[in-house]
Amino acid sequence: MIKYTNNITKRKIKTSIATSIITATIFSAALAHSSSPLSTSIPLYKQFYAFAQTTQGNAALSLSNLIKQAQPHQGSTSAPVTVIDFSDLQCSLCNRFVKATEPQINSTYVQTGKVALVFEHLPNRGFDSLPAALAAQCANDQGKFWQYHNLLYKNQGPIDSGWASKDNLKKFAPQIPGLDVQKFNSCFDSQKYRALVESNLALAHSLGFTQTPSFVIVKNDGSNPQQLLGPEPFPEFKAVIEKELA
Repeated sequence: MIKYTNNITKRKIKTSIATSIITATIFSAALAHSSSPLSTSIPLYKQFYAFAQTTQGNAALSLSNLIKQAQPHQGSTSAPVTVIDFSDLQCSLCNRFVKATEPQINSTYVQTGKVALVFEHLPNRGFDSLPAALAAQCANDQGKFWQYHNLLYKNQGPIDSGWASKDNLKKFAPQIPGLDVQKFNSCFDSQKYRALVESNLALAHSLGFTQTPSFVIVKNDGSNPQQLLGPEPFPEFKAVIEKELA
């Protein structure tokens, strides 16, 4: 893990990440959200997340459209099913999914050509979430999104503790083999992908997503979208994916 500058004395840490507002420009009142703790007798991930099924298709969710919009993706472009991951790079539950469940989805479905995995940004956990999203998209500019994505989760610290400050986001870039750091910094400083992140947020909220991670599992053409909310274990994803494949 790299040594990072701790900016904790320069900012006020929000004690409720559910009501964090990233910027007044792109995060409107629609981003404000809250969580209600339920009975501790219910498993942790079941306290905050539930399975839901949507009944209408959405052309915006078609794999071809997502790729056209330059969303980070992996897997075959002709895969019959798409798993769309709405996540925040500062989100610890997203980190849990990446380390525990995503590898199983990848080996079982992505590598076999059955599923394409697409990443959408939902940066609402803290003030550093937006810069992290922009930085990751700049890595994607050079075909290095997943390497940068994995590196951030590997080095993830407490929300807004400084680990994902703008300076530190730049310090991660040279650790990616083959990444042109000068081009990355230019892209990042110009906020080249701010509009894309805004569109990701708009799509997330059109689906009713306010928490991360949230997922849509959908057929290649965007039809029959299913929602799966939270860092559910692999069997939960498998059950939905198998239904889509059938």
